[in-house]
Amino acid sequence: MRAACGPIVLVGGPTASGKSALALDLAVHFQGVVINADSMQIYRELRILSARPTPADERRAPHRLYGVLPASERCSAGRWRELALAEIGQARAKGLLPILVGGTGLYLRALLKGLAPVPPIPRAVRERAKALHGEIGAAEFYRRLAERDPEGAAQLHPGNTQRVLRAYEIIDATGKSLAAWQRSQPGGDAYSGRIAALVLEPPRAALYAACDARADIMAAGGGIEEAAALLALELEPTLPVLKALGVREFAAYLRNEITRREAVEKLRQATRRYAKRQGTWFRHQMPEATRIAALYSAARGDEIRATTAALLGTSGLAGRAAGR
Repeated sequence: MRAACGPIVLVGGPTASGKSALALDLAVHFQGVVINADSMQIYRELRILSARPTPADERRAPHRLYGVLPASERCSAGRWRELALAEIGQARAKGLLPILVGGTGLYLRALLKGLAPVPPIPRAVRERAKALHGEIGAAEFYRRLAERDPEGAAQLHPGNTQRVLRAYEIIDATGKSLAAWQRSQPGGDAYSGRIAALVLEPPRAALYAACDARADIMAAGGGIEEAAALLALELEPTLPVLKALGVREFAAYLRNEITRREAVEKLRQATRRYAKRQGTWFRHQMPEATRIAALYSAARGDEIRATTAALLGTSGLAGRAAGR
């Protein structure tokens, strides 16, 4: 599907920075639709561990692409892009402002820049890569990828099995790295409409405190039970849903390998590391976005709404806000 045109709002930033609350604020004020751009919030089994919007929040404004896929499916950037473009089109047809929110850089890049024209990877290549990964382990497989594609490997975490496998498959099947394919992209598939991009970039101390608090809330609010239910499905080990924050940590606790306190502390650490990686991505990949140097709070709502209206152009938005 070709990228549609027309104005959209994009709300990005690291986990626990308040993206969802900011997107909801804008959706209520500007009569918008909140469209998920988080790779884990798309799975229905992960309401707590992915910190999806609450049912009460979902009643305040339309929310789309939350919990729409089962854990047994894979959601690639290409698949999400197709779903997101369809939701953007439906929102526009209803006269609503599409507001995309999430911290999955790969998804946002796919929407804004289009997809690299990588040819289909033969099934035999995928199966060979998967078998090799299982045989030699994640660390050695990542080392071999780095030998063949140092540029691509440098942008990946060795534990991100899905993306590491994808990078290896591409260079194995085509002889070119994903980055090389992306550079050969003609650009005709990029999003062509006006984009108001807002990125929450709070001070590190405040962000890390919020990450710790989120881990505590997940543990106390049903996250352990959610992880147990997910594990009971006995899913294929490389599925993306099993990489969600909290799944590995609580699984170790449920197997009596660590204490509950240790599991929560490991989740805190993992959340902080993930937030740091996300912050780095937004700084390097979306330098043109308007930065908000704080965690989101309702006290800054007027300021952020005014900034958003200015980025989109006040015509059309002023009338929506005044009519509420």
